[in-house]
Amino acid sequence: MANDSEHPEASAGLLFSSAANCPTHHGTFKVRAVRDQVGLEHVIVYKGDLTGKDDVPVRIHSECHTSEVLHSLRCDCRQQLDAALEFFESEGIGVMIYLRQEGRGIGLFNKIEAYALQDRGLDTVAANSALGLEADARTYEVAVEILHILGIRSVRLLTNNPRKIEAFRQHDMRVQRIPHRFKPNQHNAAYLLTKQQKMEHFP
Repeated sequence: MANDSEHPEASAGLLFSSAANCPTHHGTFKVRAVRDQVGLEHVIVYKGDLTGKDDVPVRIHSECHTSEVLHSLRCDCRQQLDAALEFFESEGIGVMIYLRQEGRGIGLFNKIEAYALQDRGLDTVAANSALGLEADARTYEVAVEILHILGIRSVRLLTNNPRKIEAFRQHDMRVQRIPHRFKPNQHNAAYLLTKQQKMEHFP
């Protein structure tokens, strides 16, 4: 992968922007955009020298407009994002790959439709099923490829989702898990419990 001072390059069908500084409430990070083969634009937020490193802290984070922009309390996505950046700052190294996979891959429109069904009593899995959609349609091949291009050989993955761990191992990435959970609130307690009971997320 190009150094921060080099021009954007294409690798394995991915186009990387130049790197820019990104000051946040959690610290100052580097940020790059990545355009994939179908034109979706993802974001890498990182800190420290990543090349050739082992056991790098990593968060693979899927877009959540309602939580991260509107501060909705129906899920814990914004807490997960903020806590990951805080962890990277404390460690002095880390990378977040922010994937454009709104609503666990079903898109914003369908996500709001599913929310409406949840308001009528369905849980998150049943709502997706009622719409003819998968409970979780996300994929992680782009994230794994980005990490390979970054030169990262093994990761400490901040996640509660065993599917992410398995996806990484299937692509020959060594993975240790860092639990990434938060105290539920009255609006998301049932949602988090459903993920444990029906989607096999770690408690």
